[in-house]
Amino acid sequence: MTAQHHPERRPEDYDARVSPFVERFAADLTEAGMQRMAARVFACLLASEQGALSSAELSERLRCSPAAVSGAVRYLSQVHMISREREPGSRRERYRLHQDIWYETFTNRDAFLDRWTATLRSGSEALGPDTEAGRRVRETTEFFDYLKGELGGLLERWRAQRDATGGGPGGAEPPRARD
Repeated sequence: MTAQHHPERRPEDYDARVSPFVERFAADLTEAGMQRMAARVFACLLASEQGALSSAELSERLRCSPAAVSGAVRYLSQVHMISREREPGSRRERYRLHQDIWYETFTNRDAFLDRWTATLRSGSEALGPDTEAGRRVRETTEFFDYLKGELGGLLERWRAQRDATGGGPGGAEPPRARD
């Protein structure tokens, strides 16, 4: 394929065509609560042809320091959005998006929802069911319980749709939910 089909291959094409998307999506993620540099690194990886880049490549594309990239990839690794891998025969690391990242991200939210609802339940009891604060916290608990119940079915329907349409990019099989 030509550079016309892969705008990231030439730096000037990346700057003109891909960088505005990366920065806009990073801004959207930041507005939703993600750390700014982590959002930029994630968006840059998402827009890369292979879904993997080295620290030096990320620094160059994002025009930021290697230290900023390091902190961002540490965060993204901790929240299971990317993984580190070694380049064969090298000490150099590359950072790779997990396959089917959104499915995996939402699958991992079950643990957060469980923890939040447990805390909210105890908060509702502590505040008292007859208080306005207790009712608000109980309603929040009920919402998270509902969300958790619906999320499993939603993710299964997504997986079925992905399977029916060839399994996504390159025909890769989406990962199964972790037990």
